[in-house]
Amino acid sequence: MNHFDYRDGALHCEGVALAAIAAAVGTPVYVYSTATLERHVQVMREAFQPTPVLIAFAVKANANIAVLATLAKQGAGADTVSAGEIQRALKAGVPPERIIFSGVGKTDDELEFALAQGIHQINVESAQELERLGEIAGRRGARAALAIRVNPAIGAGGHQKISTGGADAKFGVSAADALALYARAHAHPHLDPKGLAVHIGSQIRDLAPLQSAFKTLRTLTEKLRAQGLNVARLDLGGGLGVPYFNEPDPPSPAAYAAMAKETLGGLDVDLAIEPGRLIAANAGVLVTRVIRIQARDDRRFLVLDAGMSDLIRPAMYDAFHDLRPVRLSQAAPEPFDLVGPICETGDTFARGRMLAPLQPGDLCAFMTAGAYGAVMASTYNARPLVPEVLVRGARFDIVRRRVSVDEQIALEALPDFI
Repeated sequence: MNHFDYRDGALHCEGVALAAIAAAVGTPVYVYSTATLERHVQVMREAFQPTPVLIAFAVKANANIAVLATLAKQGAGADTVSAGEIQRALKAGVPPERIIFSGVGKTDDELEFALAQGIHQINVESAQELERLGEIAGRRGARAALAIRVNPAIGAGGHQKISTGGADAKFGVSAADALALYARAHAHPHLDPKGLAVHIGSQIRDLAPLQSAFKTLRTLTEKLRAQGLNVARLDLGGGLGVPYFNEPDPPSPAAYAAMAKETLGGLDVDLAIEPGRLIAANAGVLVTRVIRIQARDDRRFLVLDAGMSDLIRPAMYDAFHDLRPVRLSQAAPEPFDLVGPICETGDTFARGRMLAPLQPGDLCAFMTAGAYGAVMASTYNARPLVPEVLVRGARFDIVRRRVSVDEQIALEALPDFI
């Protein structure tokens, strides 16, 4: 669910009219609902009860510090994939013992930083990474808490580019290699293997591939324990899909948790999950303004001031985002191509979308834009970086201001040889 609805014909985020935010901040602008963020963490926790679970929010979905701080106050941790994301999580108040560090390309400096912070665990994704982690931990005189990330050769997700568990994906190690690496880590004086991890994709709409991946973790856990090796943790990753309004709802958190508990029942392990999109997607919208309607032959282009530099998912993944007028209209829907101002044909949000006619200056909102929206924004075409706003009840505040072109230029310099 989300907390965006019409009141007296005007689209609101909680108790604030989106038109009021647009008037104060300008467009395009991302708007997040505190109530939705908080509720989604609570729903995930309740789904697993009475089993305790570390809900490590996937920072890559939305790295805004105010969003992370909101989740941290609900007891959420952070799933991170860079030292920068670890820094953001710490700045937001996420305790180090609730931070997980994943990713295939961790540098020595990043591993050093993660160890220095005393985070919950590092998810190791290759033999070479395990070797480097052992050497770095040895120099520090420390023992590195880790999990081995397993690639179960099970790909799933809403698009090929967000499927991470297939045999051809770069992530993790094979099940056979996981057994060998775990034993090697157990024998290393500066490595502390805690468990196993898996993450097979994003926007998954079927529990079957997730269950297959969890069964792989169960089998590996039993084999490792049979060798006398302790396995105390299982990191189940994330990936459960969210409704984007154009297809049937995915499985509920309750169904997901029930499947996980049934599949892993009796193992007596600590569980972690890494939801990102599930927490943040429906908590955010991108408010944009119509610049003009451009007509040619039998096509009409609704030209918006938001572009692929602000919301890249449709261009990158052919992703669907519902577009709703900020002021409700009873006019009959007509087909429009939704496009932005970027100098690329790919700057197209939708073709032939049925909408009540809009006029230049009208406001509308791309729904379900709280995940992989602002965090993937750029300054392409020398555009200002889009701002972000957080709402709580009848209050709102700017949590990332618009970064001007002048500020971008100030980061650059002319060398004296020009």
